[in-house]
Amino acid sequence: MAASETPTRRHLNITAISAKNGVSTIECWVLDAPPVIASEAGIAGAAFTQLGKAGNLSYAVIPPRFDDGFHNAPVAQYVAFTSGEAIISVPGSDEKAFIKGGKYGLIFAADTASVSKKGHATQYPSDQETTAFQIPTADGEIPPHTVLHPGPCRQLRFEPQ
Repeated sequence: MAASETPTRRHLNITAISAKNGVSTIECWVLDAPPVIASEAGIAGAAFTQLGKAGNLSYAVIPPRFDDGFHNAPVAQYVAFTSGEAIISVPGSDEKAFIKGGKYGLIFAADTASVSKKGHATQYPSDQETTAFQIPTADGEIPPHTVLHPGPCRQLRFEPQ
C-alpha cells in the first residue's frame, strides 16, 4: 500500500455468475481486496479496490432488445456495463440479475465451459444500445472473495467487513 493511501474497513460487493455442480449460479460476492482511501490531490477521499491483473480488454456495443441466449463466459472476467440494461438468468432457477449500466453495472462472470455445462442467458431489453467493457482476469484467475448470499447483490457498493 502506498504511503498516501489509508485502508478502510469497507469491501466491494459484486454480483457474480459462478457455477456449482456444473450449473451456473448467481451469487453476491464481497471481494477480499481491501479498498484504500487515496490522499493524493484530485482524488483525495476516493475509495479504490485493486481488482487484479487484466488480460485483453474489449468494448462491446450490443443492439437494442438483443437476446444472447444461453452461453458460457468465454473466460473469467469482469463485465462493466456502462449504459443500457442486462437481465441475466441461469438454468433451473427463477433468479435473475437485473443490471443497469453505469454506477452499479459491474459484474463478474466465471461460469466458463470448464465449470458450467449450459452457462447463463443474457437479455438486453432496452430500446437503446447497451455498452460494456469486458475485462478478463490474467490467467483466468477468480478474485479472492466470500459469497455473501445466493442471488444478485442488491447494489454494487462498498460494505463493512
